[in-house]
Amino acid sequence: MSADVTAATAANGKGVSLQGIKNENVDQERIPVEEVFQQLQCTKEGLSTEEGQKRLEENKILKFLGFMWNPLSWVMEGAAVVAIVLANGQGKPPDWQDFVGIAVLLLINSTISFVEENSAGNAAAALMAGLALKTKVLRDGRWIEHEAAVLVPGDVISIKLGDIIPADARLLEGDPLKIDQSALTGESLPVTKNPGDEIFSGSTCKHGEIEAVVIATGVHTFFGKAAHLVDSTNQVGHFQKVLTSIGNFCIVSIVVGIIIEAIVMWPIQRRKYRDGIDNILVLLIGGIPIAMPTVLSVTMAIGSHRLSQQGAITKRMTAIEEMAGMDVLCSDKTGTLTLNKLTVDKSLVEVFANDVDQDNVILLGARASRVENQDAIDACIVGMLADPKEARASITEVHFLPFNPVEKRTAITYIDPDGKWHRVSKGAPEQIIALCNLREDVARKAHAIIDKFAERGLRSLAVCRQIVPEKTKESPGGPWEFVGLLPLFDPPRHDSAETIARALNLGVNVKMITGDQLAIGKETGRRLGMGTNMYPSSALLGQHPDESTAALPVDELIEKADGFAGVFPEHKYEIVKRLQARKHVCGMTGDGVNDAPALKKADIGIAVADATDAARGASDIVLTEPGLSVIVSAVLTSRAIFQRMKNYTIYAVSITIRIVLGFLLLALIWKFDFSPFMVLIIAILNDGTIMTISKDRVKPSPLPDSWKLKEIFATGVILGTYLALMTVVFFWIVHSSDFFSDKFGVRSIRNNHYELTSAVYLQVSIVSQALIFVTRSRSWSYVERPGIYLLIAFVLAQMIATIIAVHANWGFARIHGIGWGWAGVIWLYSIVFYIPLDFLKFIINYALSGKAWDNLLQNKVIGIRVCKIY
Repeated sequence: MSADVTAATAANGKGVSLQGIKNENVDQERIPVEEVFQQLQCTKEGLSTEEGQKRLEENKILKFLGFMWNPLSWVMEGAAVVAIVLANGQGKPPDWQDFVGIAVLLLINSTISFVEENSAGNAAAALMAGLALKTKVLRDGRWIEHEAAVLVPGDVISIKLGDIIPADARLLEGDPLKIDQSALTGESLPVTKNPGDEIFSGSTCKHGEIEAVVIATGVHTFFGKAAHLVDSTNQVGHFQKVLTSIGNFCIVSIVVGIIIEAIVMWPIQRRKYRDGIDNILVLLIGGIPIAMPTVLSVTMAIGSHRLSQQGAITKRMTAIEEMAGMDVLCSDKTGTLTLNKLTVDKSLVEVFANDVDQDNVILLGARASRVENQDAIDACIVGMLADPKEARASITEVHFLPFNPVEKRTAITYIDPDGKWHRVSKGAPEQIIALCNLREDVARKAHAIIDKFAERGLRSLAVCRQIVPEKTKESPGGPWEFVGLLPLFDPPRHDSAETIARALNLGVNVKMITGDQLAIGKETGRRLGMGTNMYPSSALLGQHPDESTAALPVDELIEKADGFAGVFPEHKYEIVKRLQARKHVCGMTGDGVNDAPALKKADIGIAVADATDAARGASDIVLTEPGLSVIVSAVLTSRAIFQRMKNYTIYAVSITIRIVLGFLLLALIWKFDFSPFMVLIIAILNDGTIMTISKDRVKPSPLPDSWKLKEIFATGVILGTYLALMTVVFFWIVHSSDFFSDKFGVRSIRNNHYELTSAVYLQVSIVSQALIFVTRSRSWSYVERPGIYLLIAFVLAQMIATIIAVHANWGFARIHGIGWGWAGVIWLYSIVFYIPLDFLKFIINYALSGKAWDNLLQNKVIGIRVCKIY
């Protein structure tokens, strides 16, 4: 790319897309930096904001068309081709009405998917922006701070000490940098990078400051390619496999129906060519669940948005279904189960001096603490005072000795209101005991208390004092007096115990994975009510601390343990691996760079609040709020989302079977040719209604849930067959007798093909849409109140369907209005035969799992609360 082209581009003010500047034949890592600028059409002054946005833009048209590119859409697109290419025999024109209708149906589904996914994606992106890695970039000739995600090749960035490199880049003029590439290459020592050298995304600047030009971002970086390579070795996602299986089942059902129709209609019944094509179109248009990819993706997109509002940002939408099936959560302790904030257990403070009480021990400890620039222990002790100002109230500070790793204590020299000099020190008990030169019996007592604290996972902090008669800060002072022992503990969050109990009730076993000592882990577990059946990390290697666990295989030990202590990141990976081998769906929380492998390995990797960029990058869900309650709420929400998807898939399979079997029997037994256009109307109204399932009111499963394809197919086939037989019986009664005319006083339509089509259309439309109320409920469908959007959509769709059946006289669609009397009869018939669907559902569930009656009679508390939330 020449400099002239660059200048011309800048001169005419038009941006170029990223695709327009890519040249795979140019090695931007090795060519001179000046040529990099030419290749990327940029200068050392950086890009303009407009140019940066232009290069970052994705092709909206291609994204929109992508929603029409799936096997179910291909079948529908094939039906459109059949309508205009094959359906023009025997002197009849191509079936343009069906072609246009199919095109409209495809456009409606794609538009809804496009809009909803964009909306949910934008909402999640806005939340992620607050967590995103920031970088300084030169835009419009000035330095601004931006999210690293907006960087594009050609941007000029500034790098300084401590920065995480946001993209692959080439260094410009300046002094050499020291770069830590250990996360990428495993090199333990920083490497020197000179001007012109390449630096890699994900590495860290350890020394120096320089500018650089970006040459690759995202999956095109060195790190991104490696991550993509790891991802590409995985099999197709579980959700995609389920979607494919259900789609294939529906397609195969339709193909079998078409083959049977073709064999019977043409060679055996000698039907007209065009009539046969119309009947095949009926099966293609009505049988394909064209809305399935849209409904499921929109349901996940809306669910993802809902999770982000609860503080759980979903980076991978299919993680929602895995979260719904999670039965083991490996949670870190510090910051998730606990506050990550030391506190003094005041009830356990031990007093050794005669003239002080527990409050005085805490006050003296606070005086030996910094009141500014505090470390965690200083903040903890001062925070125990009613007013932090008490730490220096009525005294004059003379000198403060800060903590150092040699003496392991702090000390303050101060003057009281009477002008007397004092010195107070706090620190490691061993150092303070040695400083005080305690009598043997007192020392034994102190050590016994320290050991007792340690057994409960409490850290000890000792406090002592002395008088300074010389009144100088350098003087050694009088003898030190041992004042007391303070037990320090990282307290559980106020909601952790309740949240763990909720998780257990939801079938999720919470295991504590901590790097702290075993005693601390056990004490935390005791306080949280999650059990004290915990082991050191050495047990993962088969090294058992006691004989009771020696006989247990490591896999079984991990499965039964309440947690593990002294854990390193590699242990986390091993725990996840072994739990997955035992067929558990495992979630893992993490926050550090070294947690990334375990987060990646877990079915649901959860980066906790304030996690590193590496942990966030490896995770499936990023938390924006601290604590375990966010995760448990996300589990419940995920199950609600999953329940909506499962409800729809059962419905979709049922409708495919009812359309294929019902119209197949009508065409072959009575040679009744239904109108393809009217099936298209049914499909459009059904899809419009069923889209609202993504916001339906549901009861999530009380236990981990997962795709059970046998259950979905069995339920769908039985319900679909019943609905098909309902239609066949209805047609037989109307076509072969005057039963309804005699009983309800409506005129006979048995010999009018167009009116029969209207009657069958209305009956199929009513019961097809009403089926969703059966599949969405775990108990009686008329007891579990549906979402208001679903209810309104159903009422509107059936009003339209009824008006069409009553009044429409469409010659091209072969229908004639049947009047309100027949509409009332059809509604009554549909309602009467709708009632057995619930009983049929219970029988199917009982046969498959034996739990249908439990679901029918189960406690409604969860359902009531979910109704309010979801």
